[in-house]
Amino acid sequence: MSQDRRSRPSPYSQVDTVHGTFGAGGLPGGEGSEVVSLLREMLAAQDRQNELLEELVAHLCSAQRQRANELGNWKQANPHLARKCRLAAEALSKVQTEYLLSLTQEISDNFETLRDGEFMLNEFIDRFGPRLAHLNGLLQVLSQLSSASNPASTQNSP
Repeated sequence: MSQDRRSRPSPYSQVDTVHGTFGAGGLPGGEGSEVVSLLREMLAAQDRQNELLEELVAHLCSAQRQRANELGNWKQANPHLARKCRLAAEALSKVQTEYLLSLTQEISDNFETLRDGEFMLNEFIDRFGPRLAHLNGLLQVLSQLSSASNPASTQNSP
């Protein structure tokens, strides 16, 4: 059995590592220059992709800075309302916590029924879904209006 292994040619070709370079002459039939050309094309495509990503990040950052400036200006123009929004967001957050507690308790109590019955699952989603979505939307708006950052600090951020 050991002689069978010795008589078979190795599936791996030998690589000349003495010179340490890879040139067009390293592959038979000029395939090296084709590989180098393809690698250059890939590098050019990657460079273009990086440029597009940088433009996208710059665009998103400018939009975020503009939104933060608008929220900061609104907060400065309406400080009393901003404080009221913060208080409302804190109160509504407590309501949301209690609502989530009842939702999770309902799931625990009716897990088998919800898993096995499509009708019951649809009823559950109809009962809790819209309320949760609207509650989350209200909380998000109130939180944004109450915690708008200072426009001067957002201009200095990257």
